[in-house]
Amino acid sequence: MSGATVDGRFGNPDGDGAAPRDVPERWPVVSSSYTLRTGRVIDVREDVVDGGGDREFTRDVVVHSGAVGIIALDDHDRMLLVHQYRHPVGHRLFEPPAGLLDVEGEDYLAAAQRELYEEGHVRARDWRVLVDAFTSPGMTTESLRIYLARGLSEVPHDERHNGVDEEADMTVSWTPLADVVAGVLTGDLHNPSLVMGALAAWAAHNGTGFDSLRPADAPWPAREAVPYEPPRPM
Repeated sequence: MSGATVDGRFGNPDGDGAAPRDVPERWPVVSSSYTLRTGRVIDVREDVVDGGGDREFTRDVVVHSGAVGIIALDDHDRMLLVHQYRHPVGHRLFEPPAGLLDVEGEDYLAAAQRELYEEGHVRARDWRVLVDAFTSPGMTTESLRIYLARGLSEVPHDERHNGVDEEADMTVSWTPLADVVAGVLTGDLHNPSLVMGALAAWAAHNGTGFDSLRPADAPWPAREAVPYEPPRPM
């Protein structure tokens, strides 16, 4: 059954029964200028948008390089979690391993493999794409790809990456996927990569199966449709 629309009908808003699908669309920009250049993770851009019919409006855009996240499941369907302090929200959150796509030209899968090694201290043989998302499309260009990683092997202690800053005291634990999903639904877990990834993994596991997921090298056209200019050094 397809999803219900806001007026109670089923199908997409055009009423033709087709599955909903996001498509690129770009309205003309009258002017664009950067109001903040951090030289780090984000910049802030001010766009004056032509909405047609003599309508113009201003939008602040947080320019972000994008990221990858990894839902790593062991042979007992336990999910690898890191426990990390997040200063902007003043919480220590349970999260899947994740990292920025801040190396120009880096392959998405290679970035995910690096983050799983550095943060989770494991490597994986089997990789699939779980979710592609825009994390907050009303304000930022950030795109996120979440992978499913299985067939795990532990990285020897003498080969492990040593984290810095918030990652210096980051711990790793294993929790049954069912318990992670329960924590999402009870409002106890809040990290968006965890929420999207765990629910998607649960749906795949209890639906058509992990083998039906997209391959690890699947195209990511939504991300590639968003113009991106890397942050400039201060």
